[in-house]
Amino acid sequence: MSVLTEPIVADPNAPITRLNPVAKLAAALVIAVGLLPTGDPLTPALVLTVELLAIAVAGVRWRVFLRRLWLLFVTMAGLCVSTLMFTDERGGTVLVDAGPLLVTSDSVLTATAMGLRVIAIALPGVLVFASTDPTEFADALVQHLRTPPRFTFGALAAFRLLPVLGDEWRMIMLARRARGVDPGRSPWGRVRLFGSAVFALLVGAIRRGVRLATAMDSRGFTLRRDRTVARPRDFRAVDVALIAASCVVVVGATAVSVWLGTWRFVFF
Repeated sequence: MSVLTEPIVADPNAPITRLNPVAKLAAALVIAVGLLPTGDPLTPALVLTVELLAIAVAGVRWRVFLRRLWLLFVTMAGLCVSTLMFTDERGGTVLVDAGPLLVTSDSVLTATAMGLRVIAIALPGVLVFASTDPTEFADALVQHLRTPPRFTFGALAAFRLLPVLGDEWRMIMLARRARGVDPGRSPWGRVRLFGSAVFALLVGAIRRGVRLATAMDSRGFTLRRDRTVARPRDFRAVDVALIAASCVVVVGATAVSVWLGTWRFVFF
């Protein structure tokens, strides 16, 4: 099943699902801003521990959630390896010395800090979009952040059409196979076939986009500022508590690192 068509990772009545999407987004941004200047492994490790504990009690479907994190794990592994090989931190105990490859305890510490920081920053953002219905997210942006309805709901419609484009791509390739269009073993033939299929998909997407834009204009998705919200969602005390809790977690983890003498600015 495609990641785009998978259901949200939490039950409809789970605590994380009932939170306001804007509050969840704000909490994720607080964590990201707080961890960006940190260069030590302890601060993101403490924040990540709290995140995992919060996710464990939030009613998340772990199997679906972990399936959505595969790209994050690949990115983290690549950053750790590249940091380990090319970092300037070469002090400490020498662990591996194989010609141009020099691995020390300080370089391992730097790579670990980079990997933990990437996961701790990205995990809340992934959880926000994976535990929120896209329509509710768009409604919350328009209601609380006053984003332009035309742009917001247009982006929502484009997101909803992505699985349709995937189905159209499969139909195009199956139709060409049924007609006997086969490039054989020629690499140039495969490139030409792929390019023509992409062009056909692009033409269909543009036509559908034009029809969708006309339909949205006829339904009032214009630049008018007097639009009302069909599904209003109040900003409750629990939403404010979520943002405050994220601030406390970041400040607390940073304070513990400073107190233990491990906190380090990322550029130093």
